Amino acid sequence: MSQPIETASIDTLAKELAAIQQTGSKRIALLGSRHVPITHQNLIEMMSYALVQAGNRLITSGATGTNLAAIRGAMRADPSLLTVILPQSLQRQPLESRKYLEKVMHLVENPQNDTLSLAEASALCNAEIVARCQQLICFAFHDSRTLLNTCKEAEQLNKVVTLFYFD
Repeated sequence: MSQPIETASIDTLAKELAAIQQTGSKRIALLGSRHVPITHQNLIEMMSYALVQAGNRLITSGATGTNLAAIRGAMRADPSLLTVILPQSLQRQPLESRKYLEKVMHLVENPQNDTLSLAEASALCNAEIVARCQQLICFAFHDSRTLLNTCKEAEQLNKVVTLFYFD
């Protein structure tokens, strides 16, 4: 006698099948750790460049490391397909990021979060990014709590999540 298939597994299968079959452009969020070796940043930049070249809209945040690499790649491919959502105001961002962020066409600041810790503001920012995307690509370490929680939240919202670990 065969086992009944759980509704959750059918929903997951249907979601994955729909993602595979979608040939049009997608809204893809790319998030990750600030502490990324330069060789990994180059790979992330190439990936974001390719995703945008293929016509996808890329959404990320403004931190250094992964997110800045994603911004650089998307800006080279097509700046109009990039949206950057900051956890706080532009003035609260690292100087290294600001020179790129000032050139982003679709920049969303959250100055109301300036009084929060960066971790709290980042969690709110990541939730906003996930709400706007169809798919999340995340680069994290096994102890990256904020990013791993973002991935769990995205999965609960039935987003397609691809998680890469640096360690």
